[in-house]
Amino acid sequence: MTNSQHQLQGRTEDEVTWYQRRSLLQAAAAWAAAGGFTAAHAQQGRNVVEMRGDVLRNGQALAAGEAIAPGDRVETGPGSSVVFTVGKDAFMVRQNTRIALEGETPAAVKVLRVLSGAVASVWGRGSERQVVMPTATAGIRGTGVYAEVFPEQDFRSYFCNCYGTVDIAAGGESVVSQASYHQAFWAEVAPRNGRMLTPAGAINHTDEELEFLARLVDQRTAWQIAGRKGSKDGSGQIGYPAAPGGSGGSSTPSAPAPGPTSRARPPSPYGSDY
Repeated sequence: MTNSQHQLQGRTEDEVTWYQRRSLLQAAAAWAAAGGFTAAHAQQGRNVVEMRGDVLRNGQALAAGEAIAPGDRVETGPGSSVVFTVGKDAFMVRQNTRIALEGETPAAVKVLRVLSGAVASVWGRGSERQVVMPTATAGIRGTGVYAEVFPEQDFRSYFCNCYGTVDIAAGGESVVSQASYHQAFWAEVAPRNGRMLTPAGAINHTDEELEFLARLVDQRTAWQIAGRKGSKDGSGQIGYPAAPGGSGGSSTPSAPAPGPTSRARPPSPYGSDY
């Protein structure tokens, strides 16, 4: 499969090619040898695949061998990142990012709050979970997503449904996104052309990142299952080969259907900043 091109906006090439780092590959191999997803899911203990640079958990430096669980706040500094799993879900937190994980059990994240920075994540099938950003809330089930918050743009939020079905709400507006290959949105701070949710291209994340995270939790992405990819134009669709003798091409993208109501943002136990 080809078409691994990516567009960067305020991120570095090193950040989106993290899955190629020798240190990560070695750490992932060691994690897998120790039981990987199966052991982490059964023991709820060793779930950090790799930590790079300064990573804080609940305001304290995350030490080697410690786990990240629902109820934790995670913060990365410049040049730092962390890759971890919780239950059937996998997360990669970029540098200069602040998130909070919420849940009722150690085995499942119910709400992922992204306060600033960026997170790529793959979620296993199950009950509905939420990704909450300053200007948007996304209700998800089994899917792969990328969320980024831009503090320099008044905390404008970006959300890509890399594959799966997601209910996205911003202000009084909501859409249901059904994607097999990257359907993306800006969640605006104020209406833009009368809309709070505006279409976006696929920026700052790669297919390979999602594939790596999916592999950590014994999953495959939609394009791996289909054996083909689409165009990273934000439409969310996988293209089909041209019919013999015809002009052919990719299927026509379908527009997201508007939802009837906005999804409420749940209150945070960490205070207004979370």
